[in-house]
Parts: sequence; structure tokens; C-alpha cells
Amino acid sequence: MQLRIALYDDMKAYKQLYEQLSAGLHRFSYSLVRSAEVAEEIVSDVFIKVWQMRSKLQEIDNLRVYLYTIARNLSLNYLARNADSRVIGLDTLDGSAFIDANSPADICISADLVSQMRKIIQQLPPQCRLIFQLVREEGLRYKEVAAILEISPYTVRNQMAIAIQKIGEAPLLKDILSTLGTYD
Repeated sequence: MQLRIALYDDMKAYKQLYEQLSAGLHRFSYSLVRSAEVAEEIVSDVFIKVWQMRSKLQEIDNLRVYLYTIARNLSLNYLARNADSRVIGLDTLDGSAFIDANSPADICISADLVSQMRKIIQQLPPQCRLIFQLVREEGLRYKEVAAILEISPYTVRNQMAIAIQKIGEAPLLKDILSTLGTYD
């Protein structure tokens, strides 16, 4: 798809790329800017930028990471322009926008379990929650998340371990899982 856009100005491939990544980019941008409208504009700007530099797309090794990085930069630029010089760190981010109630996993799991999982995820520290959601809900690899957030892959791995441990230790989740196991 990337080559079709780069070599042939293929609008169909461009639309397919947009359909595959726009929702995840929107959730990611929203978690930074906390405005659905601004996040939508940022995602539009990301894809406008992709189209404008389409002839160079073949030089990009990982287009997904590249697009998330553009979205991050545009989001941070927006915050810098509109936040009265307020510094936003990863510890203050709201990752609630990453929770997707329509994913295949949510459909397969009971509503109670999904609800409890969401509560537990929201209780994770902000950076840990953001990393967990990028890896588990957006399907990014550790290296991709590290590149997007400009942190070490080891930090991503450690934060994922913390998230999984805290989720696994949650008493409400254990109760629900134990009742699900009794219906064999």
C-alpha cells in the first residue's frame, strides 16, 4: 500500500491507509490534546502531510510509527501554541480515549469483565496506561511505542510488565474470572 501511494499516487491505497490508521491516530491524538475536534484536525493534517510527501514514502521503514510520530508532534505543537506555555508530561496524559468498546475482544468478553478491565486500566499510572493501550489496543510493538514516545524499548517492556501485574492482581477481575471459569 505504501509503495502504491508513493509510486502511483494511488488514491485507493491512500484511502485504505486512512481507514486502517485514522481511528487509532485519533484516539492517540485525543489522549494528548483532550479535544475530539482538535484531534480530528490533527489526524487530517497527518494524512495531508502523507499525501504531500507521498513520493518519499518508499524511504520510510515503518509508516505506522512515522504517522504516530507526526501525530504526536502535531499534538504537542498544538499544546505548546494553545496552553499558555504549560508543559505537558507523560505523567499527566489522559489515556481514556484509547479504550475501544467495539473491539473484537470486547465483544467476546462479558460486559462485566470489560467494565472491570476498563476501571483497572484507568487506575494505572498515566505513562503505564498510555503504553499499555498503545501496545494492547492499538497493536503496536514495543519498539514502535518506544519510537513514538521517544523512550527506551526497555521502558516500554517494564511499563507493560507493571500494567499486566496490576491488572492480574486486581481483586474484582479475579472474582469475575473465577466465576467465568466455573461455567465449563
